[in-house]
Amino acid sequence: MPHVIIEHSRGIEDLPALCAAVFDALAVHPAIPKPETLKLRTFEAGAHLLGTQGQSFAHATLRLLPGRDADTKSDLAQVILGVMADLLPHVHSLSVDLADLDPAYAKRVLPD
Repeated sequence: MPHVIIEHSRGIEDLPALCAAVFDALAVHPAIPKPETLKLRTFEAGAHLLGTQGQSFAHATLRLLPGRDADTKSDLAQVILGVMADLLPHVHSLSVDLADLDPAYAKRVLPD
């Protein structure tokens, strides 16, 4: 259910390690009762422009089913931002947004 989508500028290295670290940090958070439902992916921006001199960025969006309060959402955002700051110390702009999935969200998963 929870989806983490990380958009980033070109040149961000070791994205598998970033995904693993975000996964591990969220998997132990009490707001994520079923870590096996976490899904993480990254997308490189084909083109971008920041209004600052530094042009590197990574922006994570965490999409969740509705029902978590504002404090929980803020805590989850800070968890992700902390991991990104640790693993991407030279990236100029780091940000995190949270969005509720529509209650009509549907999925299909094959059994292991």
